[in-house]
Amino acid sequence: MKCRVHILALAAVLLLGTLPAQARETGFAPIRVYEEQFSDVSQGDWYYETVKALYELGLANGREDGRYDPHGDLTGGEVVTMAARLRSLYETGDSETGPAAYGGDGGVWYQPYVSYLQEKGAIGRELEEAYNRPATRAEMAHVLANALPDSLFTPVNGEVVAAGYEAGQYITDVTESMPYREDILKLYTWGVAGGSDQTGSFQPEENISRCQAAALAARLAYGELRLALDWEILPAYSRKGTTMADLVDSDGSFYESPAPAEWDKIDADVRYMLSRGERTIRLQYPAGTLTRSYADDLNRVFLEVARNYVEQTYNYVHISYSSSAGFATLTFASSLYSEDDVDYYREETMACALAVHDQMWESGKITADMTEYEKAKAYYTWICENCRYDHTSAAMSHTGYRLFKEKLAVCDGYTAAYNLLLKLEGIHCGTYSTADHIWTTATLDGQAYHIDTTWGDQDYGVEYRYFAMTEAYAAARFA
Repeated sequence: MKCRVHILALAAVLLLGTLPAQARETGFAPIRVYEEQFSDVSQGDWYYETVKALYELGLANGREDGRYDPHGDLTGGEVVTMAARLRSLYETGDSETGPAAYGGDGGVWYQPYVSYLQEKGAIGRELEEAYNRPATRAEMAHVLANALPDSLFTPVNGEVVAAGYEAGQYITDVTESMPYREDILKLYTWGVAGGSDQTGSFQPEENISRCQAAALAARLAYGELRLALDWEILPAYSRKGTTMADLVDSDGSFYESPAPAEWDKIDADVRYMLSRGERTIRLQYPAGTLTRSYADDLNRVFLEVARNYVEQTYNYVHISYSSSAGFATLTFASSLYSEDDVDYYREETMACALAVHDQMWESGKITADMTEYEKAKAYYTWICENCRYDHTSAAMSHTGYRLFKEKLAVCDGYTAAYNLLLKLEGIHCGTYSTADHIWTTATLDGQAYHIDTTWGDQDYGVEYRYFAMTEAYAAARFA
């Protein structure tokens, strides 16, 4: 209830003045006909209709050479001119009549438009230094959001914008302290702005291009061009959209010629690769130094390190090298999937883990006030209660994918699925392997533990002896 109150309160701030007793659409009428006057605007361009609308409304005339210059910058003076023409069209039915009353004093060309908007209270003196330089998208939003009375606009996206912004999931590049923040949010609320990506980014400090300005201004004039945002507002706990690469920490360190004994460097290289969503590592050694034996040792250690990230699904590494050139290329793959299927199974496994993660939070089995130890135990319980050991040892049972999809696994699958869930909670974890077994190592609230979900899953129920084991206990039990 508290969250809902916050959302509605923010919506009220964003929509202040936009809910008169009888709100109406602008309904501007064209004053001329566009007949392909701009040589650089084609009907296949995404901005064609909005540039056409701008011309027909008398808001833009283009360059002197017959171009509209859609990707060129718009100066602050041009932004104010466009907005002043829109206000004049609204008040007089002509785009120039209003500003014309402020001309004739021999000043700069944009001064009548500036004076007209200032007299209407749409702008003050805040943009004086911007009239002769490219305007930012935030400055454009400020001018357009105040060019016309708020009462002309229906808040078609009021609640979704308020909720998405408050949740920190949308328009994240518009901070609370940013100049013209409320003007930017108004444009989203009215359906005039929709953002440049899946999170509705506005890019406020970027220069506004002429085609972008055309889209915003045309949507102010024509209600049918406005955007109804269908943003999905996720709960704060949701990790939807997280990828395998997002779960790997790397400080960007990469070592191009690690020795087989330099495990820390090899681990850094593996993390560097995984954090970038890649599957190959290219190393460079002095010419003539790589031998078959040395390459085999490298391949063995890289594979062992990769096993520490079992949730990433890679259990096979192939090395190719050139002794004369000194390069070695390691390619990571899975013996369980074809080359064409690796990405599919990784994505499907992640999707399943995300669904379990969100369901655990939604059901209250995981809560924000729980310790890492308590969260890890809750996921341990879920794994043990929702999976059974596959005594046939089918190939796919070595994967987290089969555990999530079919509730069957062997130790590789148990550990892969469990580690994936822990990492979605931000819990640092890895693996411990013997010749015939693998289990989880994790740091919970600063303490190192060994956790074996495979042995935790017993026919009689969940066996918690294998949760949060000491290293000595795990070594004595499994090594």
